[in-house]
Amino acid sequence: MIFPEEDLTCPVCCDIFKDPILLPCSHSFCRNCLKRCWDSRLRGCPVCRKRGPKADPPSNLALRNVCEALQQVKRQNSERGDNCDLHGEKLKLFCLADKQPICVVCQSSKQHKNHNCLPTEEALVDCKDELLASLQNLEEKLKILNHIHRRSTETLTYIKSQTLETQKEIKSQFEELHQVLYQEESWRLEAVKKEEEEKVAVVTEQMQEVSAEMLSITENISSIQKQLVLDDMVLLKTFVATQDRSKDIWLNSQNTAGLLIDVAKHLSNLKYRVWENIVDHVDYTPVVLDPITAHPCLRISGDLTSLSYSKEPSCCPDNPERFHMSAEVVGMTALGSGSHHWVVETGSNSDWFLGVAALSVQRSAEVAARPENGLWTLCFRDGELRALTSPPTSLTLSKIPTQVKVQLDYNKGRVCFYDSTDDTLIYDFTEIFTEPLFPYFYTQSCHPLKIMPEKLLMTVLRQ
Repeated sequence: MIFPEEDLTCPVCCDIFKDPILLPCSHSFCRNCLKRCWDSRLRGCPVCRKRGPKADPPSNLALRNVCEALQQVKRQNSERGDNCDLHGEKLKLFCLADKQPICVVCQSSKQHKNHNCLPTEEALVDCKDELLASLQNLEEKLKILNHIHRRSTETLTYIKSQTLETQKEIKSQFEELHQVLYQEESWRLEAVKKEEEEKVAVVTEQMQEVSAEMLSITENISSIQKQLVLDDMVLLKTFVATQDRSKDIWLNSQNTAGLLIDVAKHLSNLKYRVWENIVDHVDYTPVVLDPITAHPCLRISGDLTSLSYSKEPSCCPDNPERFHMSAEVVGMTALGSGSHHWVVETGSNSDWFLGVAALSVQRSAEVAARPENGLWTLCFRDGELRALTSPPTSLTLSKIPTQVKVQLDYNKGRVCFYDSTDDTLIYDFTEIFTEPLFPYFYTQSCHPLKIMPEKLLMTVLRQ
C-alpha cells in the first residue's frame, strides 16, 4: 500500500517523520520536533493544542516503519540520479537561490518556499553557459599565469646575466685603478731609491776626500816624528821645509746639509697627492644611462655612457621601466630642480633625438616626441636638424654639430641646446615643468652617441 507523502510529513518540520511519536490526541510528530516545541511553549499538541501527557509519549512504530520504507524507496530512486534524495520525486526544478535541482515537494518546503525556480531544462542551458564562461575565464587566467611564470623565469636568468656583467665591469674598472695605483707606487718607490743613490754618491765622494786628507796628515805626522829624533842641527836645517809642508794642509769644511733622505717630500699628504694624480685617469660624466629602460635594440656600453642601435634585439625582460616601442633610453637620475647640463658627442651618427623626457612618458606605447607628450627634444634625421615642437621647427645652421650640449634649468623652465664646440645656441624650449625630467636619448644608427666626461676640479676646504 502506498501512502501519500503528505500523510507521512511532520506538521512541524514539513519533512518525512523521523522517529515519530504518538500523542493521545492521535497527532504524530518527530520526537525532536515535539521536544523543541515543548521546550519553547506549554506542553500540548502543536496542532490541536490539547494538553499532552506528563510522561514521554510512545513511539509510533507503525508510522516509523512506513516512513523508513518510504525513505528506502527514495534512496533507491536517488541512486538513479534523477529523483530527490528526500522525497523520491523527479528532480524537475532548479532552485536559483541555492543553485541545486529540487522536486516539486522541495519547492513547497520551508527551505525553498520563497525561492525562484526554473525548469531543469532551462536551468541546464544557463548553467552550461555559466560553466563555459568560467572555463574560458580560468583558461585565460592560466594563460596569463603561464606568461607571468615564463617572464619570471626569463627575469631570473637575466638577473644572473646582469650580475655577471656588472661584476665583470666593476673588476675591469677597478683593475684600471689598480694599475694607476701600482704605477704611482712604482714611481714613488723609484724616486726614493733615486734620491738614496744621489745622496749616497755625495756622501761617498766626501768620504773619499776626507780619506785623502787623512792620509796626507798621517804622512806629515810621521815626517815630523822622524825629524824630532834627528840631530839637532839637522832638525834646524830642515825646520822651514817641514813647517811649510804642515801649513800646506787645509781641512775642507764638510757641508752636511741636505744629505739625508727628504722623508717629508715623499710622505707628506701621500694619499691626497696620489688621489690628485688618479683624478687625471678618472672620467666623470654628469649623466649616465639607465640600461633597464633601454629598448632591446639599443646597446649600452659597460660604463653606461654611450648607446648605439642594433637590428638584433637583446634577450632582456619585458619590464615596465623599459621602452618597448622605439629605440629610446633615459638617464639614471630624475632631475626635479636646479640647473644641469651634459654634452653628447654625436659624431657620424645620422639619426638621433636628444633632450629631456617627463617621468609620465608612456614607455609601452609609441608617442610623438612633442612637448604636449612630455618630450622636449632636438632631432637630426635625413640630414635635417629640427626642434620637435608642435609642429616641428626646421633649423638652419652653418654646420651640423658633432657635439651637442643639453642644458636644463628646471626652475626657470628652459631646455637649451648648444653646439658644444663654439657654444652657439641651437634652440631654446620654454615650459613650466610640473614633474621630474630624465635625460632622453634615441637613435637608430649603429654609430654611437656618447656622453662626454667633464674635467674634475678639486678644492681643499680649510677651517
